[in-house]
Amino acid sequence: MIVTVTYNPAVDQTLQFDEPMAADHVLRASDARFDAGGKGINVAQFLTALETPCVATGIVGGFTGQFVRDDMAADGVETAFVEVAGVTRLNTTALAEGTEYKLNHDGPIVDGSTADAVVERVRERDPDRVLIGGSLPPGLSTADVDAVAAAGDWATVVDMEGDALRALDEQYALCKPNREELAEATGADVSTVEGCARAAADFRSQGFDRVLASLGGDGAVLATADELLFAEALDVDVVGTVGAGDALLSGVLAAWERGTDDATALQNGVAVSSRLVEQAGTAVPDFDDVGALRDRVRVRRID
Repeated sequence: MIVTVTYNPAVDQTLQFDEPMAADHVLRASDARFDAGGKGINVAQFLTALETPCVATGIVGGFTGQFVRDDMAADGVETAFVEVAGVTRLNTTALAEGTEYKLNHDGPIVDGSTADAVVERVRERDPDRVLIGGSLPPGLSTADVDAVAAAGDWATVVDMEGDALRALDEQYALCKPNREELAEATGADVSTVEGCARAAADFRSQGFDRVLASLGGDGAVLATADELLFAEALDVDVVGTVGAGDALLSGVLAAWERGTDDATALQNGVAVSSRLVEQAGTAVPDFDDVGALRDRVRVRRID
């Protein structure tokens, strides 16, 4: 069983405007969408849809926190959140004439006792794997991430920005940077697939048994102690890429939970991600044909 930890979840508000953005002018959105967001939130939703036992925990508060709870319940995701007095983030994306504007909230101020309560939520479930994903709210640091990794015998996976990955002190089973985060964490040239693969392999020495790097339209690489694998992206009609890295990670974790080898897990991750990008937003897509998609993903070793 997998527990996901999202310290700083959000309600993602997406607004579509049919006119350009302008100062001192009232704009009325022609369409609006609201989704529970955050890396661990997304992964929990995808894992549940992939029929992989999962519990989502983290920190929520206020009316937006209740929306996150309700949205997760609607997707059938089991949750064990810690409630705080503050309000969960509301992040707004405004789309106008082909331009994207992002207005993100830092999140509520959180103290150490709340972080300790999250650790207890994880201990209560005693999972095989724990995923810690996303940004940290004001008041928390990477020491709180390390505390989860050190609190039990589970394998801990982390998906955070590059500077946060460098600051971690515990040993982790896996980290999942995207291309930009891998460059930020390593300072390496990641302009080519081979460069990304070398950077991922080198980054293992920073305290990660495996490094899974999502490369957008180029696919993904997985660096382990024994091999360096590259999976090509599938040729699909891409509508949106938000949450694609979370879908990749979900597919890999779901496959490992079923006991597959690394190459098959990487294929499964690319298949799940391919299905997601065929739609806009991070709503859970239909994964019924993931097996057929997985068989189409080509994986090769990089020397």
